[in-house]
Amino acid sequence: MALYRDQYVDLLRSISLVVVVIWHWVFTILVVSPDTVSPSNPIGSTRGLWVATWVLQVMPVFFFVGGYTHHRSFRNYTKGTSRRFLKRRMGRLLGPALGLIAVWLVIGSVLEITIDPAWTWPAVILVLSPLWFLVVYVVLVLIAPLAIRAHWRWGEVVPVWLLGLAAVLDVLRFVHGQGWAAWANFLVIWGLAHQLGFFYERLVAAPRRIGWMLFWAGLFFLIALTNMGFYPRSLVGVPGERFSNMGPPTLAIVALTFLQIGLVLVIRPKVLAWLDKGHLAQRVVGWINEHAMPLYLFHSTGMAVVVAILFGFGYVPPAEPTLEWWLTRPIWLVGPALATWPLLALYRVTRRPNLPATPRPAD
Repeated sequence: MALYRDQYVDLLRSISLVVVVIWHWVFTILVVSPDTVSPSNPIGSTRGLWVATWVLQVMPVFFFVGGYTHHRSFRNYTKGTSRRFLKRRMGRLLGPALGLIAVWLVIGSVLEITIDPAWTWPAVILVLSPLWFLVVYVVLVLIAPLAIRAHWRWGEVVPVWLLGLAAVLDVLRFVHGQGWAAWANFLVIWGLAHQLGFFYERLVAAPRRIGWMLFWAGLFFLIALTNMGFYPRSLVGVPGERFSNMGPPTLAIVALTFLQIGLVLVIRPKVLAWLDKGHLAQRVVGWINEHAMPLYLFHSTGMAVVVAILFGFGYVPPAEPTLEWWLTRPIWLVGPALATWPLLALYRVTRRPNLPATPRPAD
């Protein structure tokens, strides 16, 4: 029996993706020097802007939704479940990503030979840097069959263990100077958000107070952590901070995960009621979900095209959040969007034809 798509999950995926893309386009500050090009953001130099990261850092929702989708997809197979699940998922994720990397390696080589700027390869790495998410996501997909079976056997004990392990790894990292523990938390903390997605159907069916419980627990946890004088208040990396809560993730991201999951559960009934009345909203959500992979892969390439055009005309964006920088933010929303659009069209033309029945099964 086919499993059909959850409209609210599609909406959450769409919002998460759009927020990430717009954040990269609008809030990235490019610091260009003769030797390199590096990214920054206005949070560290704009008073109180760290609060925005508590709303706009949406990667926990992305992994939560991914966990739900993988759980449903895994259950949809009857024979050769793990092999078929992994083959289909890896084909969707790795093919386009490896193609993008190959194209940028060629572009970088050509630029190095023809122009030879010292910042060629730092710029290429910067364009490809959003793929860090895909690396973690691929690992979670690879271990998803084991994680799902652990969920079936031990249920709620698994996220409790992951929460405890995340705390232990932070202690090892910050108290005992074990650098490997920081990188281990990439898998543990995002794995926790992914594992919680397996509970989506049970959480939706539970009383609304469960959502409020998660929301308030996450909020109090986050306020406490970021006001003890150790964990930064910003939930993205900020130049000048001792470390980033995001890369590698810390317990602050765990708190944000519970806060965001609680919030999406609490607002779900009203959002669904609104979505049912808005045909335009449904079409927009459908379009974003259909183009989710290429939009995530190519949005930084679209931005690179705009940067290259501006550099060609001799304009270098401000390296700090000046008045000029803030006034030009609409340009950095519209410009990369226009540059990314033909890349999405090209991807649609070149990809393998896909003719699913309507409504589409969730996979």
